[in-house]
Amino acid sequence: MINIEYKKHILRFNFPAKTSRGAMDVKPTYFIKLTDTENPEWFGVGECSMLPGLSIDDDVNYEIYLASFCQSLMHLQDIKSIDELHDISNFPSIKFGLEMAVRDFQRNKNKKLFSNGFAEGEIRIPINGLVWMGNKNFMLEQVKTKIEKGFDCIKIKVGAINFDEELEVIKSIRDTFSSDEITIRLDANGAFKPGSDAQEKLLRLSEFEIHSIEQPIMAKQWEEMAALCAQTPIPIALDEELIGVMPDHRNQLLDMIKPQHIILKPSLIGGFTDAKDWIEKAESKDIGWWVTSALESNIGLNAICQFTANYDIKMPQGLGTGQLYHNNIDSPLTIENGEIYYDNNKDWGKVF
Repeated sequence: MINIEYKKHILRFNFPAKTSRGAMDVKPTYFIKLTDTENPEWFGVGECSMLPGLSIDDDVNYEIYLASFCQSLMHLQDIKSIDELHDISNFPSIKFGLEMAVRDFQRNKNKKLFSNGFAEGEIRIPINGLVWMGNKNFMLEQVKTKIEKGFDCIKIKVGAINFDEELEVIKSIRDTFSSDEITIRLDANGAFKPGSDAQEKLLRLSEFEIHSIEQPIMAKQWEEMAALCAQTPIPIALDEELIGVMPDHRNQLLDMIKPQHIILKPSLIGGFTDAKDWIEKAESKDIGWWVTSALESNIGLNAICQFTANYDIKMPQGLGTGQLYHNNIDSPLTIENGEIYYDNNKDWGKVF
């Protein structure tokens, strides 16, 4: 029989992580553990990483639901029946955590969820260096640090400070590095207003040879986003736009908006199953994609990295968030020269 339990963990940022939606000092997450009651050494661990203010399962009763859900699954006879007992489509973070835990349980290989080169420490995944919002000097210092550490793709959060100051930060990069040397990605988190405001800002930003900009306007404005994608001088990547969109409506969204790229965050869209579905739909329409972590601990980040490595990676992924916390779970995940890899010489820290 299978026993299931959960544990809450409060991740603490090394600095206030600021976006256009506000700043965060802490981030709650929940670990779940599946254990074979007859062989306690056989277990699997997953992470349910709900993101306050963004996840569709952001609910004051989240922990109550998770506890009830775990209780209802206690002493299952068959691990395969877990996802058949409840409809958890409205709880994508729990779905992701379960998929992770089940896969870990089935393989029982110390968090090696997939059989690929990344999980075996044989390949590295290129990632972007993330620059958080703040005053101009704070952002420039982050840019300098990322470049010194070997990142050749920099992602900058924009939309929370004076736009002209943000332009100065971007200009300072381009004054020193060409687009062949440093790729610049931007993430507006929906900060621009639809229409002329977004169009004007995208035009001004395009002077600096920007690779792409994530979610320039708020989600759920399909017509406005479609108009923007049709005439944008910078390729647009949908991010928050994908959250809460069920399989039956995904083709409709992609066909109407026609984005240049989509961003996949398994904790927010429903785990491996839904990420795979988005990828298949995007590729059938020649829409680019990459995978990004959503402030999970190293438990969730590891799973996302291994999932991503199942694909032929064409560009840097957004998988560098493990260094944001001072109380993360110790892991073999290592970042070096703008790439993340699994170092088999390092051990996992204790979760339960």
